Amino acid sequence: MSMVLFASVVRVRDGLPLSASTDYEQDKGLQETKKHLKGLSKKLSQFPDRCSLRSGLYNINFTSSLGVGYMMVCTENYPNVLAFSFLDELQREFIVTYDTKRINSALRPFSFIEFDNFIRKTKQRYNSPRSLSTKINLADMQTEIKLRPPYQLSAEDIGSINGFSQHKQSKYKGIAPNQMLEAVTLSGIIACILSVLCGALNLLRGVHAIESVLQCYLFIYFSVWRNIKSFLAFAMICLCNMYLYELRNMWQILFHVTVGAFITLQIHLRRPQGKAPDYNV
Repeated sequence: MSMVLFASVVRVRDGLPLSASTDYEQDKGLQETKKHLKGLSKKLSQFPDRCSLRSGLYNINFTSSLGVGYMMVCTENYPNVLAFSFLDELQREFIVTYDTKRINSALRPFSFIEFDNFIRKTKQRYNSPRSLSTKINLADMQTEIKLRPPYQLSAEDIGSINGFSQHKQSKYKGIAPNQMLEAVTLSGIIACILSVLCGALNLLRGVHAIESVLQCYLFIYFSVWRNIKSFLAFAMICLCNMYLYELRNMWQILFHVTVGAFITLQIHLRRPQGKAPDYNV
């Protein structure tokens, strides 16, 4: 029998579980699959925004948007279109019910325990195809999955988490840099212009100019470990200005360090763009 067995909502940046369905299933294979799901939840930021993973007799499907991940375990024969329609319903309800500030400030696991009731009711609906078919229109989801099918994860992709022993580099990493970033703000434009100016002023010093160019690149394009790279670039700017202390006056040093700090902040503030739901569908 095809059915949804378990579902959870997690915060993407750290895998903190925000809500989950109550599960009394003691099947060993399902419990093992849930361990895989827990491991995946801690690495959602490294994956494309829509993925599937086969785990024995079960499938793990998940989507992520606006800093929140929606995950589920279903039987291997459960239709993909129903699985992702189920996740889409969870996403729509969750982002309407809870604002981003509250999600980001959550400290304890299952801070939104009251959302479990919606997960339970939605799971019951999706496990009753007869009553479900009259309440939702799957045509749009079918078209979307056909045009942009979920990425199929494998043991090679996710490495050695929760019993997987493969250590090869993930094939999906090439997808990450194409992720869109949020719209550029006025302060971001100013920071980028000032950084280009710093790079031009340091053009004769080679490596020192590259740091400003790198920061501009990190601001404009998405990159894996983007924030860490920006902090390293800023650290190099500080070190280079310390090295050039005798060749520059205090105002010049202060200008370069301030611009470096400003664009580093803008890189941190410009988040990857989540897929906003279409409420007209």
